[in-house]
Amino acid sequence: MDEFWDKVRKTLKFYRDGWLRRGRGYWWDQAKPAAERPIFIVGCSRAGTTLVYKTFSECRALGSLQRETHDFWAGLHPPSERNWDTHAIFPESATPEERDFITRFFFVHTGKQRFVDKNNQNGLSIPYLKALFPDAYFIYVKRNPGDNIHSLMEGWKRSDEFATWSDSLPAEVAVDGGDYARWCFFLADGWRELTEASLEEVCAFQYRAMNEAILDAKAEIPAERWVEIVYEDLLEDPVAGFASAFKRAELPFDAHMEKHCAGVLAKPYNAFSEIRAEKWRDKGNRDRIEAVLPRVAEVTARMGYRV
Repeated sequence: MDEFWDKVRKTLKFYRDGWLRRGRGYWWDQAKPAAERPIFIVGCSRAGTTLVYKTFSECRALGSLQRETHDFWAGLHPPSERNWDTHAIFPESATPEERDFITRFFFVHTGKQRFVDKNNQNGLSIPYLKALFPDAYFIYVKRNPGDNIHSLMEGWKRSDEFATWSDSLPAEVAVDGGDYARWCFFLADGWRELTEASLEEVCAFQYRAMNEAILDAKAEIPAERWVEIVYEDLLEDPVAGFASAFKRAELPFDAHMEKHCAGVLAKPYNAFSEIRAEKWRDKGNRDRIEAVLPRVAEVTARMGYRV
């Protein structure tokens, strides 16, 4: 009997949500309300961006799709349009019509004019996002290179999760002597030179390319709309770390958010193993990662880390 009523509830919710979306779409078409200070979570894949996105999505002042939006943005500007060179979308692609389409999409699905969005390819496209939404806020999540590269290496072992977009890639991938034949996470300029490289070299390249792109774009964003979160700080005190970030982003940090943040590390989002800092040193990839740390030393220093 419980199973029957559960199906009834799901059916009613499905139709209710459909009615809500149609109603919001009709209202938006009449009033065309602008997006208000949207928030984009950026950072390298496996840096803790999902933890930050899911926490911001708990804020009742924000709309959230509660999922990553790779397919949405790639549908607007597929990497094939750029010869598969990069996932970066360039600012000249931003148009008023596209701004309206994106604003309407998020409003229809969330009911909010201020929304939070995240996919790790967007870190390459900050100038484009700023051209679309000049009042946008950017939340940059940073993680130390050892742990981030280690997690990228572990992620490459899960191509069914992180390489679903790359099956049409017009190149043969044979990373680590052919052990990895599907390109994972994202494309950045220069990736073709690494299709036969070692896995640690590829992951160091991705860490460097993404963080360099974000830091280069930082200069174009007003300081009051740029928020940096150090992943290791969240591990030490998630309540204080998120309270500070919410204040910078002009968001309320109420009792609901404080309670959520107090327990957020007990229910990790998409973690491969226990949550702690410096775990790369005892997880089996240490020698390989130490060999490539010099390759990321410059960007690591710009991020505020010491290798």
